[in-house]
Amino acid sequence: MSSTIKYETDRLIIRPTNLTDQAFILELLNTPKWLENIGDREVYNLDQAVSYISDKIIPQQEALGYSNYTVIRKADMTKMGTCGIYDREGLEGVDIGFAFLPEYEGKGYAFESAKKVLDLAFTDFGIECISAITTIPNTSSQKLLEKLGLRFVKFMFLEGDPEELMYYELKV
Repeated sequence: MSSTIKYETDRLIIRPTNLTDQAFILELLNTPKWLENIGDREVYNLDQAVSYISDKIIPQQEALGYSNYTVIRKADMTKMGTCGIYDREGLEGVDIGFAFLPEYEGKGYAFESAKKVLDLAFTDFGIECISAITTIPNTSSQKLLEKLGLRFVKFMFLEGDPEELMYYELKV
């Protein structure tokens, strides 16, 4: 993987998450919304953040050419959130996901980055179907998925997880 890979929108730089993002990933993975809607990844210090990036993010990027991207605001180079395409255990195919620090929610950054990543999935990565899962109370994610063109398909459970999820899909 080239460390120079990056994508841009009018306001954003979207680049593969790497080890320089350790402090940002530590902060993001411990925000209340991440913990509530995505789950505790047991990343509580910088060493664990490095391991998370090294073990979970970088291998998929190297194997498939896509994974988790750090979303950076061009105006001031602030790391605001993540967006990516994930080969997630328990799901067929790949799914799109996004998360932002609380102070950057509701400003269109999630839509802007997710739209770019979705377009890349179909045009550059050759993916024909993107799915997404969200918790039932997470109406903001549901609205964003629908705005991106994904449609609700069914309720489902991931193996070993007692929480019922909503499954969305978009095919090329």
